[in-house]
Amino acid sequence: MGSFEWMVALRHLRSRRKHAFVSLITVISVLGIMVGVAALITVISVMTGFSSYMQDRILGTTSHILITGVGGIEDAQDVVSRVLDLDHVVAAAPYVMGQSLLKVEGDVTGVVVRGIDPVQEAGVTDLAGNMTRGSLEDLDDNGIVIGVELARQRGLRIGDLITLVSPSEISSPFGMVPLMERFAVEGIFDTGMYEYDTGLVLVTTVAAQTFFDLGEAVTGVAVKTDDIYMTHEIAENIQGELGHSFWVRDWREMNQNLFSALKLEKITMFIILVLIIVVAAFNIIGTLILVVMEKGREIAILKAMGATRKNIGRIFMLEGLVIGLGGTTLGLLLGLGLCFILANYQFVELPASVYYVTTLPVKVQLMDVAAICLAATVVSFIATVYPARRASMLNPVEILRYE
Repeated sequence: MGSFEWMVALRHLRSRRKHAFVSLITVISVLGIMVGVAALITVISVMTGFSSYMQDRILGTTSHILITGVGGIEDAQDVVSRVLDLDHVVAAAPYVMGQSLLKVEGDVTGVVVRGIDPVQEAGVTDLAGNMTRGSLEDLDDNGIVIGVELARQRGLRIGDLITLVSPSEISSPFGMVPLMERFAVEGIFDTGMYEYDTGLVLVTTVAAQTFFDLGEAVTGVAVKTDDIYMTHEIAENIQGELGHSFWVRDWREMNQNLFSALKLEKITMFIILVLIIVVAAFNIIGTLILVVMEKGREIAILKAMGATRKNIGRIFMLEGLVIGLGGTTLGLLLGLGLCFILANYQFVELPASVYYVTTLPVKVQLMDVAAICLAATVVSFIATVYPARRASMLNPVEILRYE
């Protein structure tokens, strides 16, 4: 496109008193594109940040891969040694998992009890780094580690005694009664995930085996890898090594419903917010049609001077693209600015019991921003097709006849 077409396109968009109404609609069109792009960048970045936050917290609390067996695993150390010989496996540790009731001064709540090896656990999860009181390595068979929210709700501190009620029953002179064990609080962790901080407690593997009456068996083996995005392939290798008597799942499979819902929600919000840009594109169409109506005489003169239909069409396409690119650029700056503010000044507080997090997490991804800007530009370009075609089809003889 030549400088002649650019010069005419910019001249049409330049504010002039007698064309003030057209200029006003042009500004509204730019603002519409700007708002749509800014809203898309901000919302998509928040949703990406939330998904990334959930992923980090889940992987910090649970391992990358879990190996379980029907009725538990009897020889856990043999499984650990075989798994550690495979490529991309960094660490492995046995664990015990079960549900129980936690009783504190008459108040009872359901919790998930995880039996761990205090030393090996640091290799497969980040729980040791999430400790706010006490140390995970100092956990003994008579101690228990609880979440910060559970401690706050029940008023528990280091050294307090709590009772776990097992789902299994034992025989007594009064008949079958639930098995109950008392533990002393030896540590408090903070994962940042409300569900974990209120519903997960940690004891040693030996204490959990006794509590759930498992003998020497464990529930499974937790595995950590060197690449969280290769866990599916690594899990398949582990499955092939151990055989079909074991069930091997990676973190994506275990949380498939959650991350699928987040992905679907992100796509849905993208489609909904693109409609803002589409509405703004109708303003571009209206603006260009008004310009065609008001600039009919100039179009006729240009054609009389030798301008072709392609030249006229390009002029109005350039006008629409200038409006679209201007709005997209302003929206990009506004959206990135809003993301910066939300990331650094966390003034939006959320109830952790509902949203898992207390503030809006923000993560700006280059591909998301590029896709949004490209979508806005394409929509703006499509909006120019009809007005540009209408302008190029004007008959200069008919126009000048009535001037």
